[in-house]
Amino acid sequence: MFRHTIIIMPHSRMSNVCYFLLLNLVIFQFGGVVSASQVHCFFIFGDSLVDNGNNNYLDTTAKVNYLPYGIDFPAGPTGRFTNGRNTADFLAELLELDKPLPPYADATDWDKLNGVNYGSGGAGILDESGKQFGDVLTLSEQLSNHEAVITRLSELLGSRKLTLQHLSNCTYYVAMGNNDYLGNYLPKYYASTSNYTPKQFASLAIAQYSKHLLRLYMNGGRKVAVNGLGKLGCIPQQIAMYPVSASTGCVETSNAAVDIFNEKLKTLIKTLNLLPDARFLYISEITDNPSYGNITVVEKPCCEVSAEVMGHCVEGSTPCSNRDEFYFWDSFHPTEAALSLSSKIIYDTMAPLLQTAPTPLISVS
Repeated sequence: MFRHTIIIMPHSRMSNVCYFLLLNLVIFQFGGVVSASQVHCFFIFGDSLVDNGNNNYLDTTAKVNYLPYGIDFPAGPTGRFTNGRNTADFLAELLELDKPLPPYADATDWDKLNGVNYGSGGAGILDESGKQFGDVLTLSEQLSNHEAVITRLSELLGSRKLTLQHLSNCTYYVAMGNNDYLGNYLPKYYASTSNYTPKQFASLAIAQYSKHLLRLYMNGGRKVAVNGLGKLGCIPQQIAMYPVSASTGCVETSNAAVDIFNEKLKTLIKTLNLLPDARFLYISEITDNPSYGNITVVEKPCCEVSAEVMGHCVEGSTPCSNRDEFYFWDSFHPTEAALSLSSKIIYDTMAPLLQTAPTPLISVS
């Protein structure tokens, strides 16, 4: 016996009937059931802060499917760039999903109906960002993977129109740009951007970001949370490489460059919201008075970092035992404890895009 309860945001009576019948036919065919969630369906685009295994299949040094990564995760090393759960995992829990979104590389047809995680460690807004790591899935490539999902869903639902109707009810989380600074502009990896002023580089990145987010909109994305960048000048990698401020202990020139990007991103979000039915939302986990809970160590990583794979934990090394007291796991990525705090801020800020009552999602019994 299967329970079929589908919430549909109507466009027209006829399309609703078709959508309902076809979606329930798909449910019956594959043996699906319905579970409650605060989103109709959920898709994630991003970098190593959300990657949960996509890079495992790539020829890249931006890959962490080894200990001590995953030391506190039930399944052990899975490709998450931290000791336990990452931002994608915490958002899934807060949104009351039955399980974390699967990486796109492992997604089934059922997953594609409910949502997948396209995130790829090292990826950026610009195609060249992070390429020094080898293969990474840039935002452009992640969007291409999403279009492949749309093609498959169109086969399942019978038409692209009904698929886009389904996807217009989904919620999207996009968090990109870290590697455009950390893996491109700030270390001056590429001659093509090394001579840009911070304002010029931010304009370049935002212009490309605008194209990507418009592409997502054209493929059905209507409720889209876009994460701004954090204080990148405060991460251990930056502190180790550049002069720090005596008052903050951070590289304030890097933070200033990121601030320019964030301000331009806020303007872009306002512009995108002029599109019909668009509900783009700027997200920031930076607060004026941050609460770090039990975290007391904020300037150095918990694990021993590698000189060969810059900033990553040495494979097989023993990390600090008091991980809940560290903000950073390696030279770039926060610990599970830190990510739990920032994810709660992200979730709270996403409230305008969420359902006031739980929305059923389809799952396999």
